[in-house]
Amino acid sequence: MNGAQAIRLGLDMADFVCQAYLADLTDEQLMMRPVEGTNHLKWQIGHLIAAEHELINMVCPNSMPALPAGFKERYAKETASSNDPAKFDSKQALLDAHKTQREGTLKALEKLSDSDLEKSSGVDYAPTVGGIFSMQGSHWLMHGGQWVIVRRKLGKPALF
Repeated sequence: MNGAQAIRLGLDMADFVCQAYLADLTDEQLMMRPVEGTNHLKWQIGHLIAAEHELINMVCPNSMPALPAGFKERYAKETASSNDPAKFDSKQALLDAHKTQREGTLKALEKLSDSDLEKSSGVDYAPTVGGIFSMQGSHWLMHGGQWVIVRRKLGKPALF
């Protein structure tokens, strides 16, 4: 197994867990905030998609599919406090955007050698190209931990 294959395992596991957490939540439930002062789930999902797009393009220029028009702006820090569902994409649109971006990530990852993965990213919290790719899964799981709180508030069963 090479580095790209190992990173792919982590990305696939993160997708498995996070997609399970989201599967039975409605558009309305995705507007819930785990606790006061945190971001609602729709904003978090959009943020994850936009961040993945930006970070992978940073280390593999022009490798990612385009985001939907206005997507990055809808999920900027300035929009996180909005509770207006009309300002955010539907659950299905978010899931579709994630799928498109993740396919781009995996396609870019497949082209990298172990020595490519060891190159500097210029980012302190993920100092190598491999670190940037690997953190896509851990970033989703980090936010997924907040989604569990919403699930429990809604009386949803524990999944894992």
